[in-house]
Amino acid sequence: MVAAQLLRARKGLDVAIIEPSEEHYYQPAYTLVGAGLMKKSATVRKEKRQIPKKATWIKDYVETIDPDSMEVILRSGDVVAYEYLIVAPGIQINLDGIEGLKEAYGKNGVCSNYIDPDYTWEVLRNFKGGVALFTQPATPIKCPGAPQKIMYLTADHIRRNKLEDKTTIVFATPGTVIFGTEPFKTELKHYVNEVYDVAQRYGYKLVKIDGEKKEAHYERLALPEGRTDYVHNDDTNRAGFKGYYPENGQIVEFAEANGPLNELKEGARFVIKYDMLHLAPPQSAPGWFRKTKLANPDGPDKGWMAVDKHTLQSRFYKNVFGAGDVTDLPTARTGAAIRKQAPTIVKNLLAVMDGKDAAYEGYNGYSSCPLVVAHNRMLLAEFKYDNVRSSDPLLSKFFDTGKASYPMWLLKRYGLPFMYWNMMLKGYNF
Repeated sequence: MVAAQLLRARKGLDVAIIEPSEEHYYQPAYTLVGAGLMKKSATVRKEKRQIPKKATWIKDYVETIDPDSMEVILRSGDVVAYEYLIVAPGIQINLDGIEGLKEAYGKNGVCSNYIDPDYTWEVLRNFKGGVALFTQPATPIKCPGAPQKIMYLTADHIRRNKLEDKTTIVFATPGTVIFGTEPFKTELKHYVNEVYDVAQRYGYKLVKIDGEKKEAHYERLALPEGRTDYVHNDDTNRAGFKGYYPENGQIVEFAEANGPLNELKEGARFVIKYDMLHLAPPQSAPGWFRKTKLANPDGPDKGWMAVDKHTLQSRFYKNVFGAGDVTDLPTARTGAAIRKQAPTIVKNLLAVMDGKDAAYEGYNGYSSCPLVVAHNRMLLAEFKYDNVRSSDPLLSKFFDTGKASYPMWLLKRYGLPFMYWNMMLKGYNF
């Protein structure tokens, strides 16, 4: 997208794209694939058809970047010299980030749309009741709404197949709220509490998966401002809760524990038994990138690319810009964010090429999350920095994007993929 916009903005530029993939996937549709509402084959196209015609495609992997010598070193051993660099290597999935995950994944009902949505659909298709557990790691992840989307679609599938009386749906997250921005937060609370009766656990950090026993182990984190409401819409007799670790490390039934679930202390360890487990795996900036001088060397954003949050320019090298999931931008890592990041990068990069400063503070943290809550309903959560709502003014004239609706579902299923393939990747700025 950035390359296409650069070539549209200024003729004669020598632009190269280093990309090893033969195929290009529209990953936002993986939620629909995992729910059986779309074929994975509909999400993939040939990479060569997405490369702008006037750009040079270097089909190789990057081993490292040396910003001091302005060189990119490739896996083949070749070295690509540059004058200006846009870094967009995305995000890395780390299956070894949670004990037992690598061994458990792909069998015994442990699935993830982030890795293989076809297997998610297989698990869901064969689900006949029990505990359906949806969870996510304490690390940053791409599309942070995705663990919820498949939960809603699973709940919808269970209702349509009349399995509600045989099923308990559990949402366990290290986060503290279902969503951070209104009015989307209120609408989603309506779905988890009133429509689908989801048992919710907040401040729950996944630390271990025992695939053979079908158990997920959690550690309780501290909630902000003295809150103790870890558990919502749940009770001690509900399926899925096995017990907690007292000081001797033994798992006990909750009936033997001392006090209600919300009164157990921070740091307590819990086990949730499951029949189906969908998770977002732990994620990070790519391992090779974390070692470069473009990454934050320390602090809470260690390893992520250090960029100015409004200009997208590297904080360490003026001729380098960052886009997408690898950056340390304090906003959600989504495809929608790139739509606003790309033109900001292009405008500032052209200014730097002309000997000027990257002074255009065009990016305000815009991101969006199309939250599918049923097989024919979606709400479009759009926001910017500090969790401030930032809905599209044109779209908002015709629809209440804060309410789940059928027109929004059509946008998700047909409109957004069309925009991605035919507008975003072609370099149209809108």
